[in-house]
Amino acid sequence: VQLQASGGGLVRPGGSLRLSCAASGRTGLRYATGWFRQAPGKEREFVASITWGGGNSAYADSVKGRFAISRDNANDMVYLQMNSLKTEDTAVYYCAVSPSGSYSQDHRFYAYWGQGTLVTVSS
Repeated sequence: VQLQASGGGLVRPGGSLRLSCAASGRTGLRYATGWFRQAPGKEREFVASITWGGGNSAYADSVKGRFAISRDNANDMVYLQMNSLKTEDTAVYYCAVSPSGSYSQDHRFYAYWGQGTLVTVSS
C-alpha cells in the first residue's frame, strides 16, 4: 500500500485545514487508517484513527472536538478536518495504514506510512 498525504500549509491560529490521504496498491484490504504527527524536537504522537467501515474512530485528547477523521473507501481516501487550529498543532502530519484493522493509538500497529505533510499554525 502506498500513501500520499497532502493538504498541509500555513494557517493562522483559529483557522482550518483539511488533510487528505490517498491510498494506492493493495487497497482492497479492510485496513484501519490513522493520522500521526511529529513536531520539531518531539516524538511522533497519535492524532486520530478510523476503522475501515468508518463506524469507529479515536482521537487524541488534545484534538477532540476540533479535528474530525473521515474516509471515502470508494475513492481510497481518508481525510482529517482540522478546525480551531492552535500553534501547538504545528507538525508534520503522517497518515498510516493498519492492515490488521486495528484503529489503535499505538503506531506499532501501522505497517504503511505516507511521506507526511507540514502544517504550520502561526500568526
